[in-house]
Amino acid sequence: MTQGLREMMRFGVFPALVALAGQPALAQSIEPQVPADNWPAPAAQPSPAPTSPAPNQAVAQQPLPVFESVMAWPVKDARDLLAVIEGIGAEGLAPADYRPDALRAAIAKGEGPDLDDVASKSFSWLVEDLRDGRTPMTARVQWFAVDPDQDDMPTAQIMAQALSDHDVAGVVDKLAPTVPDYATLKQALAETPAADKATRALIRANMDRWRWLKRDLGEVYLLTNVPEFQLRLTVKNRIIRSYRTVVGKPGRTATPQLAETVTAVVFNPTWTVPQSIVKGEGLGARVLGSPGWAAANGYKGTRNADGTITVVQQPGPNNALGLMKIDMPNPHAIYLHDTPSKSYFNADVRAFSHGCIRTERAVELGMTMAILGAQMPAEDAADISRSGKYTKVEMTRTFPVYIGYFTMARSIDGELRKFGDIYGRDKPVLASFAAPRQLKTTQRKSDEAIIELDNPF
Repeated sequence: MTQGLREMMRFGVFPALVALAGQPALAQSIEPQVPADNWPAPAAQPSPAPTSPAPNQAVAQQPLPVFESVMAWPVKDARDLLAVIEGIGAEGLAPADYRPDALRAAIAKGEGPDLDDVASKSFSWLVEDLRDGRTPMTARVQWFAVDPDQDDMPTAQIMAQALSDHDVAGVVDKLAPTVPDYATLKQALAETPAADKATRALIRANMDRWRWLKRDLGEVYLLTNVPEFQLRLTVKNRIIRSYRTVVGKPGRTATPQLAETVTAVVFNPTWTVPQSIVKGEGLGARVLGSPGWAAANGYKGTRNADGTITVVQQPGPNNALGLMKIDMPNPHAIYLHDTPSKSYFNADVRAFSHGCIRTERAVELGMTMAILGAQMPAEDAADISRSGKYTKVEMTRTFPVYIGYFTMARSIDGELRKFGDIYGRDKPVLASFAAPRQLKTTQRKSDEAIIELDNPF
């Protein structure tokens, strides 16, 4: 039994997880989330499904702006909207983006088509930025985490409720991310002097990054902030456990930002070596030519009918994936896994991998996932982890895992901190905030080419 496992047993973490795993309410919360409470039912005729452009598609060929609904606006509701816009700086957005002068002039003219058009556009733009983020997709480098909020809370639906309830401020207030980190940044923005423009800009950029994710991350989820080099297991917005991580090296192997689903935990995994190593580095020829060396290093090689060689590293402490891997299917071949190279966890800047996320105390994490996601007894999970045999534990309750990128955020100890911009992803976000607001399109993620990062070294 590992030291981490002993600590979890000693302090009652595993019993608590067992209790959580047995709660029907929690089981329901781990399932895919339903639309936010108090929103009206979706319209009978849904909007066309959003589409994403093909990789490397030219800007001129990107999707057209999202259609904006125009509804009838009473003067009182329009005045309430104006007040919300004038105070939107508290959310890290700029009032000027939502045309307060035009809205003020339309209000002065009274109810009619002009007010309806101006108020509907201003409200729609405000909703889009609060719900989905102000930063255009072209400035979200390697951002592949698709935010479902615009499906769960369509703009027309939100506007209809605001006008029906005559409560613009209350409805808009529900759009903010529920994660405590967002509230911490909002408070920091309020406390930062206007003269400190650089800090305020960084806070605003990172507040926006939270809006790029699902508004409510879920009741149980994994989240790693790449520049912090930490992974969090969170239950009901409380960090239950945290783990140091090693992330991708800057450049081609930088870790992309994802929002995926944990589908299985693999104890004592095998590793199918990519052809870039099998052929490119000559590993295949060495495995077939030196059976003794291959056996000592846990490799099995097979020559295929087409002449290519497949090399699979067998389970064991020297396996490149270590003793645990968390499956979270995605086209980038990114996952969380153990590593035999524990010394890397002692570095301050832990950006050494080929994109995947090496996780400290990974066996402990895998056992926790098995308890929460497969209702597996703790001792059974421990026995499987020690067996030395490849064992895949499928999740019967799926839950999300988020790979984010925040250069100012609440750390795992609850303090607001700055983290190094290891991939240089702040610059385009900051530049977008300094530029006029762009009209939204139906694009939901970066159109950069997907790089399959299947090498854990």
